[in-house]
Amino acid sequence: MRNAPTAAGDPAVPGRLAALGRFCFRHRRWVLGLWAVVLVVGVLIGGRVFEGTVAGASSATAEADRGNAVVAATDPARGTVTAVVDGKADGKADGKPVDDPAVRAAVTKATADLAALPGVSSALDAYGTGPAPAALRSADGTASLVTVRMADTSTSAQADAVTQRLAALNGEAGAHVTVGGDLVLQDEVKKQTEQDTRFGEMVTLPLTLIVMVLVFGGLAAASLPVIGAVASVGGALLAMFGFSRIMDIDTSVLPIATVLGLGLSIDYALLMVNRFREERGHGAGIAAAVERTAATAGRTVAFSGLTVAVALSGLFVFTSPVLGAVAAAGVSVVVIAVAAALTLIPALLGFAGSRIKAPAAPVPDEGFFSRTVRRVRKRAVPVALACVALLMAAGAPFLHADMRNSGAAVLPASSAGRQVADAVDQRFPQAAAAPITVVVEGGAPVAQAYADDVVAKLPGVAGVRAVTPVSASVSTVDVLVHGDPQGHQAKQVVQELRADRGGLKTYVTGGAASVVDFKDELMSRGPWALGLVAVGTLVLLFLMTGSVVMPVKALLMNLLSLGASLGALTLVFQDGYFSGLLGFSPTGGLETFIPVLVFAFAFGLSMDYEVFLLARIKELRDKGHSCTRAVELGVQRSGRIITSAALLMVIVFAGFALGDMLMVKQMGIALAVAVAVDATLVRCLLVPAAMSLFGEFNWWAPAPLRRLHRRFGLSEHVELPTVGAAPVPVPVPAPRPVARDLVGSAQSAQ
Repeated sequence: MRNAPTAAGDPAVPGRLAALGRFCFRHRRWVLGLWAVVLVVGVLIGGRVFEGTVAGASSATAEADRGNAVVAATDPARGTVTAVVDGKADGKADGKPVDDPAVRAAVTKATADLAALPGVSSALDAYGTGPAPAALRSADGTASLVTVRMADTSTSAQADAVTQRLAALNGEAGAHVTVGGDLVLQDEVKKQTEQDTRFGEMVTLPLTLIVMVLVFGGLAAASLPVIGAVASVGGALLAMFGFSRIMDIDTSVLPIATVLGLGLSIDYALLMVNRFREERGHGAGIAAAVERTAATAGRTVAFSGLTVAVALSGLFVFTSPVLGAVAAAGVSVVVIAVAAALTLIPALLGFAGSRIKAPAAPVPDEGFFSRTVRRVRKRAVPVALACVALLMAAGAPFLHADMRNSGAAVLPASSAGRQVADAVDQRFPQAAAAPITVVVEGGAPVAQAYADDVVAKLPGVAGVRAVTPVSASVSTVDVLVHGDPQGHQAKQVVQELRADRGGLKTYVTGGAASVVDFKDELMSRGPWALGLVAVGTLVLLFLMTGSVVMPVKALLMNLLSLGASLGALTLVFQDGYFSGLLGFSPTGGLETFIPVLVFAFAFGLSMDYEVFLLARIKELRDKGHSCTRAVELGVQRSGRIITSAALLMVIVFAGFALGDMLMVKQMGIALAVAVAVDATLVRCLLVPAAMSLFGEFNWWAPAPLRRLHRRFGLSEHVELPTVGAAPVPVPVPAPRPVARDLVGSAQSAQ
């Protein structure tokens, strides 16, 4: 049966991917049913993945996280719920002050009720004696705090009961109450992230459907990528739900992985459907067109997925749980997107193939893209220099980028948790978290001596706010600094405290210390991650092209486009350009891990389009065209599909950027800019200019590597039988590397 003709009489296509496409076409009901099960289970079970996430997963190697773990082990607590009781109800100046008898009575009664609730470790208000209650009173005497500490064994339901009792204070005796605290913040981050993810999906899917109707000229062809994307999202949710059961998944990972899976699945399905239409236009029957599509476009999809996975795998080098979780989730959604393209799309083509309009004529060899390439070739040097200069200028703002932990600022200003956090920072400085906290393994006298002899004498230290005994053997020292709590001065103090520990075992923690820890990890492990990604990418592109020049050029050009994306990220989210239009307040820096994620994701996506373009150019080169003509025809024949795919990607990323979570917004904007720059300025101008300048040298490789490529390369394309010809025997291929069989001949796709 392997060499038998298809149902329409067309000869079978050799290769495992062709066989996979043939199988999925013939058993399309079973394939569709399996993916339907994946979607339903993914929505019902995987949809609960947000419940299992954690806000701010900690690292076992970062000093700040280790110090926090020491305190938590000594004095365990689940977290706090904090309420701001504001006498100025709704900001009115005639509200009742904190010492108003009615306000005092209402608050003290609520505090007593809270202390009696199950799961509550302690409840404090501003009406006791000592330094702790005094810190809960605003300087102007118009507001106070009620802080409730939940026991380590408390449940979410018990925390909800505390929140409800505090909310019941609202309006009593003329006071206005806003409930927040770290437990409320964590819950709001989860809910806002889930809401933004759902909103992004609801916005992007209809828009992508409209664009694909315009691209394909019909609803049947346009609907298949959307169906594939929806199924992929269901599978991705299921995969992430599984990961959340064996590792800590930070809440921010979910929308990032979802947007990647959505974009890739749409792009891959677009490529498959486009190739199917081409094969139908050449006269192939539906079964034969599906088979030929799987053998050609399917190889490009597999190769592209491999390059994206390599880019994301660099994140495994880091010890940060956020980056590790993103790597695991990202690679899994790439695998699912590729699987959907190679199995679900052929099955759907079996159902809808007869309703998909075939193109009236093949893509012409002359058009906008070929004319653009010729114009670029005539001015290759100035075009290349102008593109490089423009991309470097666009990336220059990233040189002054400042990374920070935004904390509650990742939430919209309307969030109650953020409002409480802002109020504590601005009106209750003694109750706010110190910029730097030193955990000292020793009693209070030892910690006080350390604070007096070491901490207070450091330049940049504004003072020691408090020395607090956590237990008989552990104390904390709250350190105040001059200027920005996460600025250069604060980071310098962190370094000095770690350099001089006063002969004690200490852990320097706090926001500034966490940023320092993350930067240290970038410096120590970043080169290894970058090297892994670079080597993997160079090897893959060499196996595809047989050249050592083009992979190096591709790497450098991708770095330039990435720089432009990071520069735009800095201008918008650190410097505040267009912040009003995008609906956020700049925090003065970028979220610590966002630039790393942008690099990994944008690099993989750039290589995605690099594969699309170089595959077509290499195919034409192998057919005997000169380098010049191969570039012209390659850009002309792939330009439309690359532009369409990029437009769809930009829509997906922009849709998620419309959400309210700052981290999701940063990722969405950065990736949208990266894709737009790469698909236009880089692929249409810089690549043709560079290839024109290098000429035949583009294909150079040392003799030993040429021999290696002839043996293991991915350059030989699938020989498609002539449509309508009699079937010919297909020899059984000799054993060869699996990767080659899966992704060889990527250039014959499209």
